Amino acid sequence: MEKFDIEAEQLPKILDSDPAVISIGAVPGQIVKITRKSRTAKYATAYRFIIECESR
Repeated sequence: MEKFDIEAEQLPKILDSDPAVISIGAVPGQIVKITRKSRTAKYATAYRFIIECESR
């Protein structure tokens, strides 16, 4: 995350058990980019740091 001058752990978290994470085959420690349609802009981009679900 050099582009934004932050560490991955500073990003919002998403669990590896999330259906979207499972569907793309991502694993804990990776960062995913999420792009959504926006009413005020054409799209909005967010990043999430994947963490392991502890309740398995």
